[in-house]
Amino acid sequence: MNNSDSSIYFAKLALNTAQQKYDPRIILESTQLLARLYSGISPATSNQYLNLYVNTKDTFYNSNKLKQMEEIRINEQQLRFDQIVREKALRSNIIQYSLMGLAMLLLISALFFYRNNQIKKTSNRQLEKAYKELTATHEALKSTQSLLIQSEKMASLGELTAGIAHEIQNPLNFVNNFSEVSKELAEELKEEANKETIDKLLISEIANDIAENQVKINHHGNRASSIVKGMLEHSRTSSGKKELTDINALADEYLRLAYHGLRAKDKDFNAALVTDFDPNLPKIEVIPQDIGRVLLNLINNGFQAIDEQSKRGIEGYKPTLTVTTKLENARVKISVKDNGSGIPEEIKDKIFQPFFTTKEAGKGTGLGLSLAYDIVKAHGGTIEVKSNYYPPGGEIKVGSPPSGRTGNEGEARLDDPAGRGYFIYHSNPYCLIHARSDFIFQAYWRRLLRLKDYAE
Repeated sequence: MNNSDSSIYFAKLALNTAQQKYDPRIILESTQLLARLYSGISPATSNQYLNLYVNTKDTFYNSNKLKQMEEIRINEQQLRFDQIVREKALRSNIIQYSLMGLAMLLLISALFFYRNNQIKKTSNRQLEKAYKELTATHEALKSTQSLLIQSEKMASLGELTAGIAHEIQNPLNFVNNFSEVSKELAEELKEEANKETIDKLLISEIANDIAENQVKINHHGNRASSIVKGMLEHSRTSSGKKELTDINALADEYLRLAYHGLRAKDKDFNAALVTDFDPNLPKIEVIPQDIGRVLLNLINNGFQAIDEQSKRGIEGYKPTLTVTTKLENARVKISVKDNGSGIPEEIKDKIFQPFFTTKEAGKGTGLGLSLAYDIVKAHGGTIEVKSNYYPPGGEIKVGSPPSGRTGNEGEARLDDPAGRGYFIYHSNPYCLIHARSDFIFQAYWRRLLRLKDYAE
């Protein structure tokens, strides 16, 4: 019974829909089905649907109606055909626009590769020019050093400029390294461009790396130029302009500069670095560059002393260098201590002579302490050497005269309460540097600490 009711319901629904849309075929099928379903339930209703079926059939097969039906069918076919044509046109447009986009992309890629190639050529020319300029500068520095060798042994600061010639090698190394890397990246870029399938992301990364290298090459080229300018400036007597300086920061910078500089040349070198800075140390007015160079040379000497001691294989030996700052009796003092090998008595009177060195040939200019002597003398200070072997150690005492006095007035002046302070280097194991308040520890090598290879 339920199945019959469902059939009647859906047949009536189909009949109503067909009548609304005037679809004779559905009307015929629906009325025929309803007449059959109602034949056993309600003969009267069955007859009604049967009559509707007959009337519809007569109407449906009427010639005019048939013609209309044919026209409707033709119109439907035309609509479907038009829809197919529009879909084909749309697909054709999509393909056309896709090809245009691909062509545009290929054009942009070609322009990109051409631009990168031009940038690479320009970069290579700049690299070659920078290398030639740096090579010429290096040769000029070597020539300057040769002239210094012929000058007086105890020449003034203005005659000693080649002592920093080795500093030019750092930017040269960076320029050479970045140049080689750029060449390798350029070859990799060529290989990638010649592939059938181009990795745009890889090409972009390579181009970015090349651009970064050019920035670094430019930076180190400028740094090399500044070193040359600094050397030329230091070859003349300083004008002595003073400025407020944070001694703690400068002492820390020079300690790290000396340590990482030695580590860059000798990876096996290690030492414990200890700092004890007075947090209440005031800023003082000091002369730029001069005493900074002295401080760097003395710290380097301390490292070299403990390096020599380390190579002797003494059991339990721990190479240590300590830098301390403090304010004592209105004097700023910097103490550098190491536990190295000391200063032999027989060379004590020679260590301030220009080009005197105990290092192997080619490993030292012999200008470090001579340069320090001249700088201290130019500041009106004094310098003295002490040495002992047990406990091992040596002492270089540099003193500044009291305020208002000139140099060469003797060490007795250093303890005068009215004095401005004194400057001491004590090598092994109590290396002390005490600086007068108008000494400077700012070196033009400060920029070296910004290099990633020297970062802590």
